[in-house]
Amino acid sequence: MTLSSQPLSPLDGRYLSQVRELGEHLSEAGLNRARVLVEVEWLIWLVERDLLGTSKELSLEEKTKLRDLVKDFSDASVTELAEIEATTRHDVKAVEYFVRNALSAMKREDLAELVHFACTSEDINNLSYAITVHDALERVWLPRATDTIVKISRMAKEMAAIPMLSRTHGQPATPTTMGKELAVFAHRLKRQTTKAANQQILGKFSGATGTFAAHLAAAPNVDWAKESKEFVEHLGFDWNPLTTQIESHDWQAELYATISHFNRILHNLATDVWAYISIGYFKQIPVAGATGSSTMPHKINPIRFENAEANLELSCAVLDSLAQTLVTSRMQRDLTDSSAQRNIGVGFGHSVLAIDNVNRGLDEIAISEGVLMADLLENWEVLGEAIQTAIRADVARGTSKISDPYALLKELTRGKSVGEDELLAFIDKLEVSEPTKARLLKLKPHTYVGLAEALTQHLED
Repeated sequence: MTLSSQPLSPLDGRYLSQVRELGEHLSEAGLNRARVLVEVEWLIWLVERDLLGTSKELSLEEKTKLRDLVKDFSDASVTELAEIEATTRHDVKAVEYFVRNALSAMKREDLAELVHFACTSEDINNLSYAITVHDALERVWLPRATDTIVKISRMAKEMAAIPMLSRTHGQPATPTTMGKELAVFAHRLKRQTTKAANQQILGKFSGATGTFAAHLAAAPNVDWAKESKEFVEHLGFDWNPLTTQIESHDWQAELYATISHFNRILHNLATDVWAYISIGYFKQIPVAGATGSSTMPHKINPIRFENAEANLELSCAVLDSLAQTLVTSRMQRDLTDSSAQRNIGVGFGHSVLAIDNVNRGLDEIAISEGVLMADLLENWEVLGEAIQTAIRADVARGTSKISDPYALLKELTRGKSVGEDELLAFIDKLEVSEPTKARLLKLKPHTYVGLAEALTQHLED
């Protein structure tokens, strides 16, 4: 017995429900639909502007029927294209014949030679990838990423005043607030989504080696560079005037690097939240019916964040590879980009899956203020920084003569656990100004958070 027609990737199997929307754009079918769009729009462009002097026209009804090839693109369209490609052995040529067949059905065979006119496959492909990547970015990835940032920002503001012991190098350090630490991540992630949203998307439409040579051979009096620019801009992209057979893909490499950067920041969030769960700062909310461990009934494992880590790493691996591969093409063209770009959806898919898991994970945790407070009150030695800094200020003002305040506090606190009584007694004996001493005596680990709460308010709504 064999298992046939099973999904090879978990994105198309176990996790399909979480990434399905990407398939609308970054699948082979999504790419072919975009190819049909470019071919149809170029045909209409040639006819409406009568660039070849044919005096032919397309009625409004005929243009609508052609554009319906895109609007109504379906599984039947995919099947028809596959049947054509079985003969052509060329995917873009199959799209050309698909559009020609539609013209035949409309009794407009007289327009057949205008389909794919003066185009190389990459004229169609580069714009088709521009369409599919843009749509996947704008309609799927950015909304999901933005929802995550909004969630983190909301949590940051809710927890802006909740004090927390910092751990620099994993050791007790100057306190902060949980809200401020979450705000750091929201701020970092927002910079990357802004960059992705503003990514320039380029397109070319200039023939076999980017010279318009065939165009001029057919119609030397047409300003083909102008027509190309206006056509690319008509599709919503920026025209690239200097290319080889391919559009150089630099914009894609830039975008994938940005998404990878976002992924790595989100990975950092996932590992930090996991660590906070492990030390009890966050408690996990049990999900009805869920099993944490197959043998230990008490466990609630932070699987959402662990799943996110793995998928973020996979996404970065694919997107980093694409960013590296796509910027190089031997001489005027090679096919390394063709195989590579078919995996764009994989890179996006693992990122979307990770984002979904982080969102779910954040919904399943709650802050444990008592644990945070207990941790703070067990580490009074972190006030050593405040004390030595206040002494140094007094020395600078001439209101104290203590020599080397840093060394004094180092001797008291380094590698030691110092209790409240011991620290207060130490402060009380200090030869400092009365205002400084009074200020230090009032200080507690959970109040030594500086401007943490106020800084959180810098987050954008």
